[in-house]
Amino acid sequence: MFKHILLPTDGSELSRETAKKAVSFAKECGARITAFYAKPEYPVTYYGEGALIDPTTPEKFAELADNQANEFLGQVEQLCQANAVPCTKIAVTSDIPYEAIIETAEKSACDLIFMASHGRKGITGLLLGSETNKVLTHSKVPVLVYR
Repeated sequence: MFKHILLPTDGSELSRETAKKAVSFAKECGARITAFYAKPEYPVTYYGEGALIDPTTPEKFAELADNQANEFLGQVEQLCQANAVPCTKIAVTSDIPYEAIIETAEKSACDLIFMASHGRKGITGLLLGSETNKVLTHSKVPVLVYR
């Protein structure tokens, strides 16, 4: 049924567990996986009338973000290789991860987005929101949520 699955990860324990399930699911379906990570933008902090000085240069920040993306996407790639599931990796820079997830799923012609959910309920879920909830409410690509 599904042939190309987008698997967003943030490197958390929940994302790693979700990746295991997604790879197993992809293997059963005969699908391939595109592992996805949204790298953060360089933070610019303002306080009052001036900017606070961050000792990390934009270049160093980008290097650290690239290293983190490679680590997290590499974990998914290793799972895929161990299970003979074809895998590609995509990392983009975005401070709005849910939009980047949807855009990547559409551009990559994915037919499913397989995501983790922290399962926040009630007022906490409403106030904090979640990237998963935003993807669910905005995506035209089907979303499978693993908890």
